[in-house]
Amino acid sequence: MSVTNRVSANASDQTTAAVKNGIWLLLSTAPAATLPTISGERELRIDLFRGLALWLIFIDHVSPDILSWFTIRSYGFSDAAEIFIFLSGFTAAFVYGRTLFEGGIVIGSARIFRRVWQIYCAHILLFTVLIAAVALVTGLTENGFYMKEMEVTDFFRDPGPAMIQALLLRYRPLNMDVLPLYVVLMAALPLILVLAKWRADLPLAISIVLYTVTIRYDLYLSTYPAGFWSFNPFAWQLLFVFGAWCALGGGGRISSLIDRPIVFWTAVGYLLACFLVTLTWYFAYLAEFMPSWLVRLIYPIDKTDLDILRFGHFLALAIVAVRFVPSGWRGLESPWVQPLILCGQYSLQIFSLGVALSFIGYALLMEASAGFVFHVIVGIIGILIMCGVALLFTWYKRALAVAARRHKPPVLSA
Repeated sequence: MSVTNRVSANASDQTTAAVKNGIWLLLSTAPAATLPTISGERELRIDLFRGLALWLIFIDHVSPDILSWFTIRSYGFSDAAEIFIFLSGFTAAFVYGRTLFEGGIVIGSARIFRRVWQIYCAHILLFTVLIAAVALVTGLTENGFYMKEMEVTDFFRDPGPAMIQALLLRYRPLNMDVLPLYVVLMAALPLILVLAKWRADLPLAISIVLYTVTIRYDLYLSTYPAGFWSFNPFAWQLLFVFGAWCALGGGGRISSLIDRPIVFWTAVGYLLACFLVTLTWYFAYLAEFMPSWLVRLIYPIDKTDLDILRFGHFLALAIVAVRFVPSGWRGLESPWVQPLILCGQYSLQIFSLGVALSFIGYALLMEASAGFVFHVIVGIIGILIMCGVALLFTWYKRALAVAARRHKPPVLSA
């Protein structure tokens, strides 16, 4: 099936109409960008939800047929990927926005591209680890299934060209699509911040236009040997830019709207409607109750190009989450949520670890023909390992800080 055929004409028309009606209003009311507020403390809600997204991504990968029933993927249109990309955009603008606004484009861009390089190196390291893991499992089991399952058969058949394409982000095993997307989006952050400095809503307006053009004219990036990016950067940039826009003052400007009861209950109603639709995916007899006009209107709900219904589902989840986890929520101090927060504070490392662990766990479950209980055990062990590594990073960071204070030269008074 071609990329064009995956896009619903109805969704495209609706998106185009929405842009025509709202884009000029967005720009005409745009103030100057608001600098991120730096209070000296982390926004623990961001870490909490980012850690939750990392756990959900791991669970969806390690046991896609059983444990995914415990994640949001099975009960709505969006999944943890939307959460991760939105929070990545929010955090990136929050962390690097002040540096670029106050230190200038050169200094700010240098810090951002340093982070881009870190993400790229993490991706290449993860690629190497996964290739080695697939080779090891294939050798031990004498089963070529895992090469096909992880989509690395071309690498083992002709590793030279495949490795070059991997370095160019055009070739990657299964479940390794997020970091290349993250690299591209972070590389665009200097431009996003420069535009926001001039007019706060301009990056979001351009992002909406690019998303609309992508859906309408089927823009995409190709992969090696033949295919397209599973997370189309031209479409998924909308979530990243929206997150950055919220961090740079947009979130504060729409907070009063989000707090309205009608908005909250509309979000709850949409989530319920999405849940009812997803039930028809698992229970075929329920599909008979879906009106034919509704089926034609909403399908296909495409993940590759971030279908507008997936975006809406994420927004509804965000509205409900903000209502139940407000700023200053005391639950953030609970020891029960600290593992999530710790994982969220080291998102790049924990994400990479989770992807590697998910393949190892998946292979173990497949070879053992495991039942539900063993799936749960493997899932829990994987999460505990992720939490342990996050705790190790935290200890190491604190140890370095203590050592730095001890060796700080004394201040001589006159």
